[in-house]
Amino acid sequence: MSDTPLDISIRHNLNTAQGVISLEVALAVQPGTILALTGPSGAGKTTLLRIVAGLIQPQAGLVRHGSEVWTDTTGRVFRAPQRRPVGFVFQDYALFPHLTVRQNLTFALDKGQEEAIVDELLRAVELTELAGQKPAQLSGGQQQRVALARALVRKPQVLLLDEPLAALDRDMRYRMQDLLLDLHRRYRFTMILVTHDLAEIFRLADRVARIEGGRVAQEGSPGEVYTHRQELSQEPLLYGEVLSVEANGGGLVVLALIQQQVRRLRVPQALATQLTPGRSFLLRYSLETPMIELID
Repeated sequence: MSDTPLDISIRHNLNTAQGVISLEVALAVQPGTILALTGPSGAGKTTLLRIVAGLIQPQAGLVRHGSEVWTDTTGRVFRAPQRRPVGFVFQDYALFPHLTVRQNLTFALDKGQEEAIVDELLRAVELTELAGQKPAQLSGGQQQRVALARALVRKPQVLLLDEPLAALDRDMRYRMQDLLLDLHRRYRFTMILVTHDLAEIFRLADRVARIEGGRVAQEGSPGEVYTHRQELSQEPLLYGEVLSVEANGGGLVVLALIQQQVRRLRVPQALATQLTPGRSFLLRYSLETPMIELID
């Protein structure tokens, strides 16, 4: 488990479709936290991940992991990517097509590192029986699991993920979220995840930072950043998806995605076993006692 905070304070110019913007971000990520980065395309989220990983050197600023300085432009310090305890999962997986699943993982080992971690991770992502296959022989979800396992081979203290689940269908995406949570519980790394999916943010993230125009526009828990108090439109039926559920005073408080907004609903305790994260429902509008019809 990482017990070391990650401090980021950087400035870097970005060339975007709207012209040059300045990425100016200051974030303190606590050990073991899952931080989601979200916001419009071109705001600088992927660039920020690459700066943390050491794939880009910022024009000014500091990246520090506890007492270890990874980047310090003032002191002219720049630690190479391979010397940072960081794993990176790209959106396109970036697997070596000519190598088998096992070889993709073995390639990521540090010099002298025991290969036992390869077998451990193959078991963790349930790919032991496919270890001899090459990426082209795997499904998208299987390739994603290989990419995750490879990123964890060196036992990183920080895992960076750039929209890794965006290309997967809904069911596979949900299963991969389960796997991410399981791996996080098992290895307790700090995780920074770029995603535009609200349900994914609520399911995975402890904290969320919304980046707009190169700046952190909002930061907090998903509930703090996204829950709105505006009343719902009084349409007869509204489609919703459960994001999170908590007990409150003999009932349940459900955060749900309705009309592309996160809403807070109070519902009867009797629905506790049915209203699980990811469950879809129809809401018959009533501000005091919403009537929920579950969708199979």
